[in-house]
Amino acid sequence: MMEIQNVYFPEPGSANTEKTLEIAKKRAEQLGIKTIVVASTSGETGVKAVKLFTNCKVVVVTHATGFLAPNAQELTPQNRAKILEKEGMILTATHAFGGVGRAVRRRFNTYQVDEIIAQTLRVLGQGAKVACEIALMAADAGLISTDEEVISIGGTASGADTALVIKPAHTHDFFELKVKEVLCKPR
Repeated sequence: MMEIQNVYFPEPGSANTEKTLEIAKKRAEQLGIKTIVVASTSGETGVKAVKLFTNCKVVVVTHATGFLAPNAQELTPQNRAKILEKEGMILTATHAFGGVGRAVRRRFNTYQVDEIIAQTLRVLGQGAKVACEIALMAADAGLISTDEEVISIGGTASGADTALVIKPAHTHDFFELKVKEVLCKPR
């Protein structure tokens, strides 16, 4: 039997970012996890992560270009430079749960399997959905190994409020992804 501390925030959002990163760092040290995957839209959370996780590989996953508006990338050039300066890796790719399926929904007003999975994961919170999704994306890009547990950090709207210990998988092997521990999330 293993007992670990879980933290439940009273509200979702960016006010929880520093605490979420601290919780993730402490658990990474306890488990010997050396890979951190973190969602970051503007790059602010990514910058905080690369500054804190100095002895880990940090993969910062951004929104896909065009997510907000055609051809627009939300990761700022300044934050991109800071992440790369601290040897963080940046992944910008199609969202695992929102690629072609989202186009089908928009055109034909019907949901596809990927968006149904996303909605199902949201029963645990938006940050949990994001943490699972970015682990899939990073594995697909070859930036993390499916043979090692990672800590994956997501959030609700902005910042970070959820940290999970995950055994990653590739998107085409989605059901092999395992959430091993919920470290923190909004209640």
